[in-house]
Amino acid sequence: MKISIQINASPYQHQAADTAWHFIQAAIASGHEVYRVFFYHDGVYNALRDARPPSDERDIVKRWSALHDENGVDLVVCVSSAQRRGLLEASVAKKVDGYPHALADGFRIAGLGLLMEAIIDSDRHVTFGD
Repeated sequence: MKISIQINASPYQHQAADTAWHFIQAAIASGHEVYRVFFYHDGVYNALRDARPPSDERDIVKRWSALHDENGVDLVVCVSSAQRRGLLEASVAKKVDGYPHALADGFRIAGLGLLMEAIIDSDRHVTFGD
């Protein structure tokens, strides 16, 4: 089964990101394909390169990057949600004198068209967070 995921909540204020990550791990272990993970609204905070949780807490951003590296899962950050929160694509950041290295490894910024594509092309679409 091909599954797409949408995450709407930030990683450290809500359990949604952790639950989604565990769901994805279980789906992959069961032989399912995770087509795309789309980070929307406050979910874009899952892609912040400079997030530094205390050493005794899980590092959800590194978990997402590892998921991409190990399984090739497409991690897409909503461009509008990201811009509203100061998370800019490198080329845009350079134009507006922003921080060009804000996006963690494995993530890319794109529009809602990729969310719609994922929903259409997947057998199931699962949303985590409000």
